[in-house]
Amino acid sequence: MTHLLHRLSPWLLAATLLSGCGSAVINPVSGQAERSVMSEQDEVAQGAQAHQQVLQEYGVVRDARVQTYVNNLGQRLAKLSHRNQLQWHFTVLDSPEINAFALPGGYVYVTRGIMAYLQTEAELAGVMGHEIGHVTARHGAQRATRQQDAGLGVLAASVLGAVLESQGISGAGRLASDLSQTAAAGYVASYGRDQELQADSLGAEYLARTAFDPRNMINVIGALKAQERFAADQARAAGRAAPSGNSWLASHPSNDQRLQQITQLAAQYKGNYSDEGRTRYQHITQGLAFGESADQGLTRGQNFYHTDLGIALTAPAGWQIQNEPSQLALVNATGDAALMVQVAPPKAGTSHDEVIRNLLKPSQGRTERLSINGLPATRFVGSRTSSQGQQAIEATLVTGPRQSVYVFTPAAKNAAALQQARPSLVQAQNSFRALTAQDRAAAKPWVIQTTSYPAGGFAQLAKRSPLPQAEAQLRLINGFYGGGEPRPGQAVKVVE
Repeated sequence: MTHLLHRLSPWLLAATLLSGCGSAVINPVSGQAERSVMSEQDEVAQGAQAHQQVLQEYGVVRDARVQTYVNNLGQRLAKLSHRNQLQWHFTVLDSPEINAFALPGGYVYVTRGIMAYLQTEAELAGVMGHEIGHVTARHGAQRATRQQDAGLGVLAASVLGAVLESQGISGAGRLASDLSQTAAAGYVASYGRDQELQADSLGAEYLARTAFDPRNMINVIGALKAQERFAADQARAAGRAAPSGNSWLASHPSNDQRLQQITQLAAQYKGNYSDEGRTRYQHITQGLAFGESADQGLTRGQNFYHTDLGIALTAPAGWQIQNEPSQLALVNATGDAALMVQVAPPKAGTSHDEVIRNLLKPSQGRTERLSINGLPATRFVGSRTSSQGQQAIEATLVTGPRQSVYVFTPAAKNAAALQQARPSLVQAQNSFRALTAQDRAAAKPWVIQTTSYPAGGFAQLAKRSPLPQAEAQLRLINGFYGGGEPRPGQAVKVVE
């Protein structure tokens, strides 16, 4: 809920495919000719166009020190890649997602979320080398060609291998997207297994060319495996099924398979790789926001705070808060009902009646004027005509502190689930309020800091940590989730 605006949904950064039958192009990595619907000029043009969408969707980390560091590292890798003639662009996105991706033409992105879980400059180089590999091997152009052959018209950005449900909210984001009537249409396309494994191989090669140990790719895949274990452990502790690979992640090779291959590849490289850049990396990540940023709104326990918008909301006990760029979703424990919260776009109007008419587009219905914690509200129940016939709709509109109109829409998989969740949906909706002084005090962003590892270990550090599963999460961000301990006095990351 970065700005609570209607924008492209996460991961959906699409460009329309070029028309035509394609022509023969030499692949820079393989040296073999392949038919392609995208020339290098086309790749650069499509990447530049989609780049603006990426920046709008995610936003960028507003720390020139971090951006310069990542760009310089990326340029070093790209200069020694198979396509060093491209004009490369490297950007750190302001997102807590554990994610990295690339667009055709030399546009590479890492999130501050993935940076929090890496330990060294060499590991970050491994992530970036993987994404550079997608570009140098023309995986985006290959995908575009296959999609045109199949009659598909969308080219989606690639993903490193896991935007993990690290908060343990199994399926909440998918439910929100499925149930939202205003979510952007489209789908998320991932690279094929062979392309992902090739990108891993190229990442290792580029590490070696840049004098980093290729075995750091093993650490990167290991970090993804640790995230999987953490998500599974959290799900089990909450009595939920462990997250599965039944979404777009299913088309990625398993992290076990990737780990096996990259271990074999890394063993083939022989060299003197001594500098991992651990101290440099810890210096750069110090002060980096952890989790949601203030611009995106902050989830603290059952509460959601957005200081820029001046609003707060409380989820019922057992419900999860899913903070997405285009909406906020409060999802029940069984995952079959949710309350969606969005801001009406300015073009929909300023009055509740205008927003109902322009955004909900009802064919009939009735309104009821309300007040929610002193804020003017309107409840609407009615229907609209669609290609499937009459469709029931209901929503509550509330004018917030900045005169923005918020639209609350209940959603469920079926009528029975909606009926059962109704009391909690009303409770959640009625918690919407202007920020109080107490709310503002609680709405403090978390940042990464560095400290010396104490004699009491992670258990001692956890006592003063704001993280909900503090000891487990501190182990996770320091690379010790599977066990082991840092040396006493060693610099480790904490969240404050």
